[in-house]
Amino acid sequence: MVKIRDAGRMESCGAAKEAEVFGRKLAIENELFEKLKKCAESGGYSSTEEFALHVLEKEVDRILGGGGESDEEIIKKRLQGLGYID
Repeated sequence: MVKIRDAGRMESCGAAKEAEVFGRKLAIENELFEKLKKCAESGGYSSTEEFALHVLEKEVDRILGGGGESDEEIIKKRLQGLGYID
């Protein structure tokens, strides 16, 4: 799972900042984090992390030309994220 923290909190970690990045955590500048947060809220995502992960997966699939998920799988994940189904 990818965790996202705003860059302000990450900067105080000093040398641990690299470990956070290599530990699958991303440092995001405050301005971008706030934009992600707004998009997640308006898009009905359960968290900023869920939205960011969705965007990253879509972009990776687009770039690598992967088959990706079917529309049905995407809808199912979205409904799970919104808490409508388990």
